[in-house]
Amino acid sequence: MNILKLNNNIKSSISIQKFTTLEENAGQRIDNFLLRVCRKVPRSHIYKILRSGEVYINKNRINQTYRLKKNDIIEISRPIKIEKKIVNKIVNIKFKILLEDNYLLIIEKPSGIAVHGGSGISWGVIEQLRILRPKSKFLELVHRLDRDTSGILLLAKKRTALINLHEQIRSGYIDKRYLVLVNGNWINKRQHIKYSLYKYISKDGNRRVTVTEHGGKASHTIFSLKCHYGKKYTLLEAELKTGRTHQIRVHLSKIGFSVVGDNKYGNFFLNKNLKKSTHYFNRMFLHASQITFFHPEDRKIIKLKSSLPLECKKFLKNLIKK
Repeated sequence: MNILKLNNNIKSSISIQKFTTLEENAGQRIDNFLLRVCRKVPRSHIYKILRSGEVYINKNRINQTYRLKKNDIIEISRPIKIEKKIVNKIVNIKFKILLEDNYLLIIEKPSGIAVHGGSGISWGVIEQLRILRPKSKFLELVHRLDRDTSGILLLAKKRTALINLHEQIRSGYIDKRYLVLVNGNWINKRQHIKYSLYKYISKDGNRRVTVTEHGGKASHTIFSLKCHYGKKYTLLEAELKTGRTHQIRVHLSKIGFSVVGDNKYGNFFLNKNLKKSTHYFNRMFLHASQITFFHPEDRKIIKLKSSLPLECKKFLKNLIKK
């Protein structure tokens, strides 16, 4: 299946100046489309040419939210260049694959890697995978994980699978569980946390989320007690009933149980001491450990688990010894 029809005898998607969309491209946003066909181009550069009005469709300037129609003629007014140093750097990164078939790719994301570029980050998991898999005609994130969160990440290899899985998310059919270590002595075996969350951009340009009484979006997390480590730390399982940005981290911070190593909503004094202590820990202790959903093709139940990364296991082991 072809992605697009090239004009002007152009041989590479990296140097595309003009091309025509096909029926299967209809309904897709122009930014997502360009990110897919221009695989080796930094995400930040794609959005730069969109914002600066250098992308035309049917001779008209458009913004990044424009949705394509069949036979749209897309023109880019200047050549797109590759940042070769970045390309050479990231092609060596490999991800553990938990499951792969014609519809799905499910991997384990390490902590410290963004799922996609943006906000000063040129490359993320999706850009890396597209470079590592140049023959893949379609590869899109089904959901996101915070940069410092590790664990299960679900991607779709067909548009039909992506649409189906997004509908499962909206309908609450996808069950996502996280393991999270918090500062403090958690008491309740099972606790529901519900807040209205508001997302905004701070003065320093960072994305943040806060609890609000007006104008926010409803959020719901169920926390279950897993294990105490003295009275200073507690390991919890978090079950997402909604999927708001930074939801687990904000919920826990609001009730006084900050995530260990969370540099945005956590206890900065405790985090700083951890980096200096004999139990050195330099990441956020939040791990996407389990996901359950219906396969988009045959509706069979898929349940996958991911164990804690070695650095998290080592930290917990040191806490037990202490």
